[in-house]
Amino acid sequence: MTRIQFDREQVIQDSTRLFWQQGFSGASIQKVVKATGLKPGSLYLAFGSKEGLYLAALEHYALQSQARLRQTLEQAPSIGEGICQQLLRMVEESAKADYCSCFLIKSQLELAASGGELQHRVSSYLNDIERLYSDYLARVYSPDLACQYAASLMLHIFGIRVYGYLGNKQETTVAAMKLGLPWLPWHTLDNR
Repeated sequence: MTRIQFDREQVIQDSTRLFWQQGFSGASIQKVVKATGLKPGSLYLAFGSKEGLYLAALEHYALQSQARLRQTLEQAPSIGEGICQQLLRMVEESAKADYCSCFLIKSQLELAASGGELQHRVSSYLNDIERLYSDYLARVYSPDLACQYAASLMLHIFGIRVYGYLGNKQETTVAAMKLGLPWLPWHTLDNR
């Protein structure tokens, strides 16, 4: 039997967009086939199931998100300023007309009640991001304080990602964020 050749990375990217916009339940296999251009048999051969493709999409998104976060934190003048830049970028994204929140957070909300492998994997990726914040913050703060600050960041990130759907003004969101995270060096960004 001849195997159909396709760009696996492109299929994962196309699937990520679909799952991100419509969720796991909302993206039927017919929609996946249409988004990727592959036949169901090819998808099942390559990924085993719709769940397998979804797991590949989650991993793709999570690894890209972690790499982008690392790059922001490494290139910033300080870890605090890098975190401020990251949060402000999230607020800017939430103001766009085609805003679609965060794929991981949307997946966590959709799958929370179901448990199972998909929900476990999403939680694991979100924990990885929190741990990444904590590791960077531990360069500046004690490990315990770094963990607390990382948890506080995740609470605010979840809030920004969901609150963005209300269409509130960026200024209001930024002011609330500064009020809730006073330990970050917001003043350094105000002076630029």
